[in-house]
Amino acid sequence: MGITAGGGRGLQSEINVTPMVDIMLVLLIIFLVVTPFLQPGIAVVLPKTKNPDADPKISNVSSVVISIPADGEYYIGKKLVQIEQLGDEVEHILNKTKNGQERIVYIKGGVGVGYGDVVNVINKIKKLGVDKIGLVADKKKISTQPNTN
Repeated sequence: MGITAGGGRGLQSEINVTPMVDIMLVLLIIFLVVTPFLQPGIAVVLPKTKNPDADPKISNVSSVVISIPADGEYYIGKKLVQIEQLGDEVEHILNKTKNGQERIVYIKGGVGVGYGDVVNVINKIKKLGVDKIGLVADKKKISTQPNTN
């Protein structure tokens, strides 16, 4: 009575999900591999503090982030710069900001970085007339044990 194709099984009304699962697994692997490369800036081991407020502006592409992972190493974003060129590079980037936008510079000083290196960077930034300077720190894990000191 009905028309059958092939071996007499008729039309198949089920969805074959195997190709879709294969594609999803490939996409998952791609995202797992690419995600670590999307982190902005240079990896710096930051000092811990009790509970700093997170500034959402630091993750903006237009934000100026100076990283000091070790004594004598200075990065603006991912670009290595010498301390002598630091002021000129920051000024060049800040000149591109819009007039109504705040001029904020964030400084990531590593745990082992000397206090003098961070102060030198702050002084160079202040000479440029920057509105705000942010010092970046990681959150310190709060201990559940009482302090016995």
